[in-house]
Amino acid sequence: MIYERFATTILNASNVGIPVPGGGNDQTVIRSIMYPVYFWAGVVAVVVIIAAGFFYVTSSGNPQQLTRAKNAIMGAVVGLIVVLLAFSITAIVLGGL
Repeated sequence: MIYERFATTILNASNVGIPVPGGGNDQTVIRSIMYPVYFWAGVVAVVVIIAAGFFYVTSSGNPQQLTRAKNAIMGAVVGLIVVLLAFSITAIVLGGL
């Protein structure tokens, strides 16, 4: 009985007194969540590009390692492009570009 009462209660930041950045505007909340996600996804993509470049340089002509490094670089570049497009779409939709 107690579980059912708590299970049906919807909790959000304003109900429990947690301050919402920007006053709780939906656009501000979305920005405060999505922009750090985009930032860290970009950081991860750049780190993968750097690591794959290191593997490419140290492959010593081994075709299997060269292919693996090229695929990693290509995947990271495609991922970075997707992150940039997602950021742009979010910024345009929210009107903040």
